[in-house]
Amino acid sequence: MSGYIPTMGLEIHAELKTATKMFCTSRNDPDETRPNVNVCPVCMAFPGTLPVANREAIRHVLRVGSAIGGALADYTEFDRKNYFYPDLPKGYQISQYEYPLVSGGMLSGIAVTRVHLEEDTARSQHLSAHGGEGEEWSVIDFNRAGVPLMELVTEPVVHDAKTASAFARELQLLLRYLGAGEANMEKGQMRVEANISVSKDPATLGTKVEVKNLNSFRSVERAIAYEIERQVETLETGSLIVQETRGWDEAGQKTYSQRKKESSHDYRYFPEPDIPKFRLSRVAEFSAESIRAGFPELPWQKRDRYVENGLKIEDAEILVADDAYARVGDEILSSGLDRDGMRDAFNLLISEVRGLTPNEEQLSRLSGASLGEIVVMRREGSISSVAGKVIIKNLLEKGGNPADIAKNKAVLQVSDRDSLLAVVDQIISDNVAVVAEIKAGKEKAMKFLLGEAMKRTKGSGNPTELEKFFRERIGLT
Repeated sequence: MSGYIPTMGLEIHAELKTATKMFCTSRNDPDETRPNVNVCPVCMAFPGTLPVANREAIRHVLRVGSAIGGALADYTEFDRKNYFYPDLPKGYQISQYEYPLVSGGMLSGIAVTRVHLEEDTARSQHLSAHGGEGEEWSVIDFNRAGVPLMELVTEPVVHDAKTASAFARELQLLLRYLGAGEANMEKGQMRVEANISVSKDPATLGTKVEVKNLNSFRSVERAIAYEIERQVETLETGSLIVQETRGWDEAGQKTYSQRKKESSHDYRYFPEPDIPKFRLSRVAEFSAESIRAGFPELPWQKRDRYVENGLKIEDAEILVADDAYARVGDEILSSGLDRDGMRDAFNLLISEVRGLTPNEEQLSRLSGASLGEIVVMRREGSISSVAGKVIIKNLLEKGGNPADIAKNKAVLQVSDRDSLLAVVDQIISDNVAVVAEIKAGKEKAMKFLLGEAMKRTKGSGNPTELEKFFRERIGLT
């Protein structure tokens, strides 16, 4: 990039999981498909209505702040952020400006500036008649208007797209672990905005451009990478970067200009007169002790625990991101297997089980103890690796006990000399040419004979014993 240093700060909005909206009793239901059913005079901004703050939403934000090591506010207040847009029924948004709920903190190695609470806007849909031809028109669904929205702002300390995406993923995990929100980006429950600049001087930031409403981790990476390249190319041609807000065109894989970038004074913030100021220390449930009470194991704590027990970091990430796999993983850790046995059981979980793409119900039939039993059976030579796969498939489909499945499916490994010699002798008789190749020094041909033996024993023949008997009969020992 010709010596340019990209720098960005992130602003991430996440809808919170509460029964009702931020300032009224209308349902907060992200799965509602009927338009304008979860609305009331408050979230529709009827004259004379008064907002009342949602205690659970405040608690969610304080728990996030505590998890990242931020300073929880004692004094806090809500503000009016004034701007006019069709999806904002009041003509202003109730947000927080000077006194956020959380200040500072650290997540995924990135310094956090603040975490505050506000209300979401309605959802606009822009349509056109006659399948894209003719007059364009817009409709607004107010179900989302007033939904509790957490905004997290980072310091401008991110320097590449991968780091930005990793930060957003870690925040999504944190929200899910705390039960604060699902943060499903495809549903618009979490939106990422990146303030991007480039400069050749590491001590000076360039002109900031905001890229808004990135709704997938892939879009976060691609939009940031594109915008960095666009700004570098602009400066290299001798032009200046315009401070503006840009959107992301997923189809065209490029950013596009939306509007001139606003500054905080453009919004004419002032304290919300209809909501009292808060002294959180006077509310018992908002004390630091209460906020941390019942904290779950956090994503980075779980990740470290798995890695300390011998998992590769990429395998640990799979378990950290999925509760169903984490349950089985924790059962493996408590199964009593030695370290090598645990490693083998985790390999079965990550490779064999996950490779079958089981649904949640199927995965509920599997236990870490069952995988441990399969590992022990393989070590003892009572089943082969192929038989292990058969057992796993049956466990996912019907549940049960690995030993019983092995017996019922006739996959217990046969090591009996007389039984295996009968198979070996027949295969040698049927494959004279292959035997001749082996005698001539073509050792790889032995794999063919072993494959034939496993077919004829339906995977139950002990491969070690079979190879020993083949070598004995062919005269290689």
